[in-house]
Amino acid sequence: MSTAHRQVPAGTHRVLILGAGYAGMAAATQLAARTRRADVQVTVVNAQERFTERLRLHMTATGQRLAELDIPELLAGTGAQFVRGWVTAVDAHAKTVRVDDSRVLRYDTLVYALGSVTDTAAVPGVEEHAYALDGPSGATTLADRLARLGAGTVVVVGCGLTGVEAAAEIAERHPQIGVTLVGQQDPGASMNPKARAYLRGALTRLGVQVITGAAVTRVRPDGVELAGAETVAADVVLWTGGTRVAPLAAAAGLTVDERGRVVTDSALRSVSHPDVYAIGDAAAIRQGYGVLHGTCQSGMPTGVHAAVSIARALRGRQPRPFRFGYYHTPVSLGRNDAVVQFTRPDDSPRRGCLTGRMAVWYKETVSASPWPTYRRMSRLPSSGALWPRGGRFTRLRDAR
Repeated sequence: MSTAHRQVPAGTHRVLILGAGYAGMAAATQLAARTRRADVQVTVVNAQERFTERLRLHMTATGQRLAELDIPELLAGTGAQFVRGWVTAVDAHAKTVRVDDSRVLRYDTLVYALGSVTDTAAVPGVEEHAYALDGPSGATTLADRLARLGAGTVVVVGCGLTGVEAAAEIAERHPQIGVTLVGQQDPGASMNPKARAYLRGALTRLGVQVITGAAVTRVRPDGVELAGAETVAADVVLWTGGTRVAPLAAAAGLTVDERGRVVTDSALRSVSHPDVYAIGDAAAIRQGYGVLHGTCQSGMPTGVHAAVSIARALRGRQPRPFRFGYYHTPVSLGRNDAVVQFTRPDDSPRRGCLTGRMAVWYKETVSASPWPTYRRMSRLPSSGALWPRGGRFTRLRDAR
């Protein structure tokens, strides 16, 4: 159950965190732990009380039951409050956030972590005729449709990691269904030749047909149209091609990039409004090798760093620059197969990779439920925090 947003004593610093995904929850639990002795109120706003494991939505979409992760229960005992509701407006000048068009919450520091959703507006027909994996509700609806489909056909649009995992999972769980994966790039295009060949071989073994070099120009009730007027028939279309962010940041006057993401400085503060931190998929965070792309691997560290930075600022110290390097790309190929591509910090592939059962074990270890990690964060002393990276733990620098 949501906790009420209580009145706070004068002099209390109000930190409002919008979004309770991987990045938002990392920020909330870390900041609550680091400020529990200070006059700081941490409040998390999210549309649902259930925590969404986006990394596992392809499992929900094939009828597999996942653990029910409850956000208020996770925050219990941390000192952070929870408010359930849709964020409908941000007033960066007045430092207020409107929730459900009926409540106004005030802040001194804002953490913008509203994430992203599948871009269903870029191609005609997607919103009307395709499924997307944005949350448990949509994934469950797709699972119900697949269970009734019989020996039909499914087209998965998008050869990125979400598309590959979804196509493999559907083919394994529903072997009577014909699955076609359609995209402009080859599956595993960013991997080294060995990992890419293994991934493609696994899709072949599962019976997934792959069509590459193809841009989908329209989704119809009975399939998809490709550039050049070719049509691929389908009873069900799953769209995984591209993401978009909410227009709230741009409407609030924050500086955003061409995709609507909040542009940040090196400490993850908005370049136009330094009392606003942006993390996760909703932020355009530049490193030496380019702008981070949205993943749990980078999202949770941005949440931790924002919490550390806010705690430092409240103590009168300057935040440190955020530095992040990628470590791996784990990809499920059904429940009993996987491939893990180890990467350089800029996400380019290294020679090393894991395949088969070892890759399954590795992926399940490093992408297990974040619940235990959040619990560890909420109990840590304010002097530091253990942080998982690539299956290992490293110690963050002292935030004091």
